[in-house]
Parts: sequence; structure tokens; C-alpha cells
Amino acid sequence: MAKKKGLVHEFTKGIVKENPVLRLVLGTCPTLAVSTSVESALGMGVAASIVLICSNIAISALKKVIPSKVRIPAYIVIIASFVTIVQMVVKAFAPQIDAQLGVYLPLIVVNCIILGRAEAFACKNSVLASAVDGMGMGVGFTAALLLMGAIRELLGTGTIAGLQIIPASVSPMLIFILPPGGFFVFGMLIACANKIADKKGLSKAELKGCEDCPMAASCSIREEIENPEAKKAQKQESQKSEKEAAEV
Repeated sequence: MAKKKGLVHEFTKGIVKENPVLRLVLGTCPTLAVSTSVESALGMGVAASIVLICSNIAISALKKVIPSKVRIPAYIVIIASFVTIVQMVVKAFAPQIDAQLGVYLPLIVVNCIILGRAEAFACKNSVLASAVDGMGMGVGFTAALLLMGAIRELLGTGTIAGLQIIPASVSPMLIFILPPGGFFVFGMLIACANKIADKKGLSKAELKGCEDCPMAASCSIREEIENPEAKKAQKQESQKSEKEAAEV
């Protein structure tokens, strides 16, 4: 019973309490880029969810085999393998979705939600728990995309999933299907999520620093920002070694 409750918690937390888009503020690039319509939002959400679930399962199953020093490259290879499979399936059976998503479909490889769950959860938990976590986060990501897509499509074109909702005689606000409209809707949804969180006594969604990133320990960018002198000295030493090798 306790195990069942634990799995239910792992699933539901990704939908509401730790929604990757509206609570953790992750995956904002594809969220803003492909949420111009319900169709493209659903396509991205489903594709990312499949990759997230499969990569979580694979990484959890291989966590004792993958050396700690090369875990991030290993995770990326695993994720990229599933992204390639999904991309080939989408190209074959849903070419319209493939055309709408464009470059953002292969860019699922570097989606911080997927890599973050691999590092923060899948590599530390069982296969079943990792699969459930992936499903919950995937549903939460898809729900946020669909909400944004529905609002932007309705206000920007007067339709939802191609169905005319607002009379054609009313001119749509085209700005909502453009980048400024995406940022506006995203900001309003974050504000609503923060208002609900405040009423329930939860912390507000915010962009956090490097110390809260699940990959902070292995991040070279963080090291360069926090210790630029050491990075500069290392670069100079490397250049000196290359120069000496060239002279020899």
C-alpha cells in the first residue's frame, strides 16, 4: 500500500506540484516555440513524453553500469537514440506534425526536462518509479503545452484544433501566434500558477541559480562563471602545451 501511494505521488507531482513548465520553469524554449496551435503542442508533448519515459527506464536500468564520470554523455546518447526513433516514426506517420515542429523535434535531445529527470531521479531510483516519474512529468509538460496552445490559437486565429470558435467576422489578435504573444501568455500562466501556489502555501515558480540545477556538479559553464581565473589559467596552460608540442 505504501509503495502504491509512493508511485501515485511520483505521478501526480509532475502534473501539478512540480509541473516542469509552470512550476519548475523548464523547457521554456519548445514551450514558447511550438505552442502556436493545439496540434503542434500535442505533437511536441507526446513526442517529449515518449522520450522521457523510455530514457528514464533505460537510464534507471543501466545506472549501475554507467561510470559516474561519463554519465552525462551516456545519458545524452541514450536520449538521442530514443529521439531518433521518435523522429523517424513521426516523419513516417505524421509528416504534418513533423513539418510543424521542425528543428524542435530533434532538439528534444537537449531538453532540460529530460536530462534533468535523468540526473535528478532516474539514476537514483528503481525502473518502475522512474517510468512513473517520466509519465507524470510528460503529462504535466503536455498539459502546459496544450493550455498555452489552446489560448494562443483561440485568440490568434479564432479556432481550436482547426474548429472555428470565434466568429469569422471578428478579427483575431494575430500577435498571440507571434513570439510576443507567446511570452505574454506564458507570463500570465506563470502568474496564475504562482497565485494558486501562494494560496496553498507552496513556493512560487522562479528561475533559480546553478546550485539548484541537478547537473551543477558536472557543469563546466558553472565552473567558468564562479571561478574565471582558474579557467583562464587552465586555458593558458593548454595553449602553452600546444605551442611547445608544435615547436617540437
